[in-house]
Amino acid sequence: MADSLERILGHRFRDPALLKQALSHKSFASESGSRLDNERLEFLGDSVLAAVVAHELFAGYPDEPEGTLSKKKSALVSRPSLAVWADELGLGAYLYLGVGEETTGGRTRQSLLANALEAVIGAIYLDGGYEPAAKFVREWCGRTHGRLLETDHKSRLQELLQKRHRAAPAYELTASAGPEHDKTFHVLVKHGGRDLGHGAGKTKKEAEQAAARAALSKLKRGED
Repeated sequence: MADSLERILGHRFRDPALLKQALSHKSFASESGSRLDNERLEFLGDSVLAAVVAHELFAGYPDEPEGTLSKKKSALVSRPSLAVWADELGLGAYLYLGVGEETTGGRTRQSLLANALEAVIGAIYLDGGYEPAAKFVREWCGRTHGRLLETDHKSRLQELLQKRHRAAPAYELTASAGPEHDKTFHVLVKHGGRDLGHGAGKTKKEAEQAAARAALSKLKRGED
């Protein structure tokens, strides 16, 4: 199974244990009695990812101001974008999960996929150095960054409303449910006293993005 993933990633690991660690959720590590989960690799991969994306945007958009580059970078390294990338790689099938995560759909959970992908980037960096990790990220950026920027629904909604009405939308947390480790947040986005859209997610940011997406759909249908 590791061989097929290495072909997908385009990197042959000199230390296969690094790849297994990158794919090991803390629930699996806990149940198997191991101290090695993917959280430290996730931390490292997040920094490598940010550096590569920043460099690519800096080089690829020489006339864009800092604010525009920051928006593009935020969209590319956001959890929804990383989850799309992980899904394209089929990463969920290779994860090592505890029983609880397995039975509750962990292989398709956006946050879990995004975190694992960052851990994989960190593992490639440790195994082969900066260039193999950068190559992996650059290929993805070049192939799909235009489409993935569309996942930043909040920025799109704010730009649209400010252009039309010169006022930004407001987000209101309406509810949260579930245990502390697995909460679901519900957010309402408003503008000018009107409710534009509702969204839910495993983090407040995810719920806000979902609400913004719903608002954009409503405005596109002419229901504003």
